[in-house]
Amino acid sequence: MQTDQVFLAALYLLAPAGLVLLALRVSLFAKVGPIVLCYAAGLLLGLTGLLPESGAEIRTSITEASLGLALPLLLFAVDVRAWGHVAGRAMLSMLLAVIAVVALATALYHLFTSQGVERVEQLSGMAVGMYTGGIANMGAIKLALGIPDARYLLFATVDTVVGSIYLLFVLTMAPRVLGGFLPGFTTDKNADPEPLPTEAQNRSGMVVPGLVAFSAAVLCVGLAVVLAPMLPFANPQILTIVLLTTFGIAGSFLPALRLNRAAPHMGMYLIYVFSFCVAASMDLTALAGMDMSILVFCVAATFGSFALHALLARFARIDRDTFLITSVAAVMSPAFVPMVSRSLRNPAILMSGMATGILGFAIGNYLGISLALLLAGKG
Repeated sequence: MQTDQVFLAALYLLAPAGLVLLALRVSLFAKVGPIVLCYAAGLLLGLTGLLPESGAEIRTSITEASLGLALPLLLFAVDVRAWGHVAGRAMLSMLLAVIAVVALATALYHLFTSQGVERVEQLSGMAVGMYTGGIANMGAIKLALGIPDARYLLFATVDTVVGSIYLLFVLTMAPRVLGGFLPGFTTDKNADPEPLPTEAQNRSGMVVPGLVAFSAAVLCVGLAVVLAPMLPFANPQILTIVLLTTFGIAGSFLPALRLNRAAPHMGMYLIYVFSFCVAASMDLTALAGMDMSILVFCVAATFGSFALHALLARFARIDRDTFLITSVAAVMSPAFVPMVSRSLRNPAILMSGMATGILGFAIGNYLGISLALLLAGKG
């Protein structure tokens, strides 16, 4: 490996660490969040034109490797057996959220296709993955469907802006707007009122758990890469992502992985690396040439699925707090659930929101890829 490639590899792998430290120590950056910082920094780096073309190969390799390892690391923390203990109304609300986003993504596919927009199934697939589990799902679907970096980055960037507006609405106006539309929250005897541990956990003694989790993730990636070309069901690239998701969920049945404290932290850091690398691949000409109908698609998918989810929740008599917590878990990811739980002053919904959000993360890849392939077949 040449010196410039070593430098670029170090830059892609270590720059997110500096951005995470900024988010931890500077209140302004903390409000923005590490993922947004990584996108912004990577985008600025890419737009400077300072990155050599010879570094594209190493960037692509790190992009694919970081996402491939992040998926099982994040999924190891899933407690599948605990899903049966989630309050029934929260699980029902999450199901309605999934139905809403799939319905909107499908309707938007037909609408945008009729307007001459190309490959709309890519947008529909990413929307379903993003709005059932988060950035990791959308990144996985990007790789599985071979979505161009420019299109993925614009979608992710627009979604960050739209998602911020959505979250602000949920934290401020939504509780009042929905107060007379949905029933009030009542205690469910099956719900767990205990709050989750805070992020201020003791992170000492992470070396051994980290090595165990990383080794298991490498094994998952190796098995997926080897087995995908041997299976005749679909494109090997798609099957690799599906197998990684499956192996990650399977690994969660092992206590040594499910209870591993290092795995989720490592997985999220690799998502930061992935975000930084993808953003750094952007240039001004690619951004200027993008179809800005993606903005309309993101706005319609986010707020349209929210409105349809609310309508379905009314018919199912889902209460306001459960609706909001599962909507945020689906649209934004479980990471935002504690924030909304505190905003609603309702700790009883915290566990339900986290559990349904993890469920959405686990099924998001399957749903997004399947819908995109189904729509592409109809096109």
